[in-house]
Amino acid sequence: MGNPALPTKAITQIVTELVEAWNAHNPEQVAALYAPAYEGTDVGEASPQRGPEAVRQMVARYLGAFPDLEFTEQETIFQGQRAALMWMARGTHRGPLMNIPATNRPTEIRGMSLLTVEDGKITREASIWDVAGFLRSIGLLPEL
Repeated sequence: MGNPALPTKAITQIVTELVEAWNAHNPEQVAALYAPAYEGTDVGEASPQRGPEAVRQMVARYLGAFPDLEFTEQETIFQGQRAALMWMARGTHRGPLMNIPATNRPTEIRGMSLLTVEDGKITREASIWDVAGFLRSIGLLPEL
């Protein structure tokens, strides 16, 4: 399955391009980083994503909910063909997300994505983010 592990520098470049593409608000540019056989999960999505088109649609949904979305890479740990990317996302909830109508409230969400890269493309991803923190920031969950 795939070539031997890419050098960390190549995986570093893919992670950098991924964050930049999200911040450019370009779903096609994000999707281009994913392999045709890509499989991934995201806690905010009802079902797994398969292939670059599913990624493009997911990115478009998030950008529809947060038109001013901005990601910051907080820390990345590399091991072989994998990267664990810890990120912070900031944006204003201006569109529906997870069947929640826009609240127009600013939000700050922490998350982590575990990426597997083969042949220069992302082949697997598991993204976990603070859904409870998001719900608190838009007033749907009480402060702890």
